[in-house]
Amino acid sequence: MGQAASIGGEPSGFGRGVWPAHPCQLVRIRSELRRWLDPLALTADTEDDLVLAVNEAASNSVEHAYLPATADGTVELTFWTEPDAVCIEVVDHGEWQIPSLSTGRGRGIKIMQRLVGFVLI
Repeated sequence: MGQAASIGGEPSGFGRGVWPAHPCQLVRIRSELRRWLDPLALTADTEDDLVLAVNEAASNSVEHAYLPATADGTVELTFWTEPDAVCIEVVDHGEWQIPSLSTGRGRGIKIMQRLVGFVLI
């Protein structure tokens, strides 16, 4: 799925994965992302921030894109590096659904924006 290389002496990488849109898959998504990030030798805090931000985005896909849950719902991650940047795209093919019950949550996007330099939704 992913592979790291060196371009101009700087670590670089690319990875792509597709997982079923189910909460139990979030641990697999985080694990694969850490594997993709490992060759980049980021600080522990930077890596943790990226993983948490991606987990929030993937969680939103799982919880809001496929209501009710569907057997064919997926969460896709694409990871790549650019000079001085790590880029991660999280994609689902569902439709945003506002939960019918107020859970007092809804801070995922703000968390993502605090953890990483740029969030585009």
